[in-house]
Amino acid sequence: MRIAYLDCFAGISGDMFLGALLDAGVDPNILHEAVAALNLNATLNIEKVDRSGISSTKVHVYEGVKLAEQTPAHEETHDHQHTHTHQHQHKTQHQHKTGHPHTHENDHEHSHGRSLTIIRGLINAAPLAPAVKQTAIQAFELLGTSEAKIHNVPVEKIHFHEVGAVDAIVDIVAASAGIHAPATADLLRGLPTYSAHIEKELVTPTGAALIRALAPTFGPQPAMRVDHIGYGAGTRNPKDFPNVLRLSIGEADDSPHSIPATNHSPNRHHSHESQTVTVLETALDDLSPQILAYVSETALAQGALDVMLTPVIMKKGRPGTLLTVLCNPSDSAALQQLILRETSTLGLRIRQDSRVCVDRHHAHVITPYGDIRVKIGTLNGQECNIAPEFEDCRAAATKHNVPLKLVQQSAIAAYLK
Repeated sequence: MRIAYLDCFAGISGDMFLGALLDAGVDPNILHEAVAALNLNATLNIEKVDRSGISSTKVHVYEGVKLAEQTPAHEETHDHQHTHTHQHQHKTQHQHKTGHPHTHENDHEHSHGRSLTIIRGLINAAPLAPAVKQTAIQAFELLGTSEAKIHNVPVEKIHFHEVGAVDAIVDIVAASAGIHAPATADLLRGLPTYSAHIEKELVTPTGAALIRALAPTFGPQPAMRVDHIGYGAGTRNPKDFPNVLRLSIGEADDSPHSIPATNHSPNRHHSHESQTVTVLETALDDLSPQILAYVSETALAQGALDVMLTPVIMKKGRPGTLLTVLCNPSDSAALQQLILRETSTLGLRIRQDSRVCVDRHHAHVITPYGDIRVKIGTLNGQECNIAPEFEDCRAAATKHNVPLKLVQQSAIAAYLK
């Protein structure tokens, strides 16, 4: 399987993503053609730069000028002053961290931002592959949903400003085209997040939207044979800190030293290698058991891998309940919000754990009480667990008015035969 792995030790932005794709071998023409398809009078300029000793690729977006006259359409890290025209001219200035002021003159549409409907229509009208359109539109829809929650307005009424500017649209669409190129198909995204020693914005809205649109998974780099490594440069060049995004592309390493050899059938769930999961915990001594049950059910419905309620004795001898939620790292944020919103807790403990699971698959057996699914666990090709599906057994026991344990025993016996 072809794998691409993003190492975001310096964060991620749209231009860093484009640079990493190009540096890892994606054909620049793929990105140039995607930009031209938008009909925004924008172009890309690609150059090699140095970021704290690392040679990397920097991508600039230029708008509405010839190459010899080009200045970037927008640099995310500079002070800049915009002049907008709407019946009369007025100036607004917004500050960033490093001071190189420059002035843009923009029309009414830019001053008020583009709506999600306009951006969606612009992308749909472009002669792009359906998968490219889908990823780009999803990125903007995720941005719109986030903005709508912050401002408490319907998502279709959100008007994007900086992320609706030409450079952001170009970044997202070109990155979507690069992602769906043959060199980077079938992405496995590992996107660990941690605090860096640099006090700057490391993840830009455009970069975050691209990550979310890719439905990321989190964890260490998987076992792989790396063919290409690309570095995409950010605009800043801080001292002694390489402001780059690293992209490794290669093939999954299925050799015996990296993944235990097993005889898997195509429909089996392969999972006995180590996995990273997030654990959310809080202890509660003042919450109704009815609410605890509701939170548990809702967490499972929202993607939690498991929910446990453990009786504990808390301070002052009070009996309480330890709520533990096990989830994929990508689901952690939503489940944190659920627990903080629905329970009486004032905080959560969060940690990353490793777990190892056996491979598992289902088989159907015929019993005197009907068809029952049986879950089989295997380790290195050897069966180690057999368990009839409880819901199937319960339905059969109710239908035939027999003890539940009798149905379970019949299902195991039928499988063993």
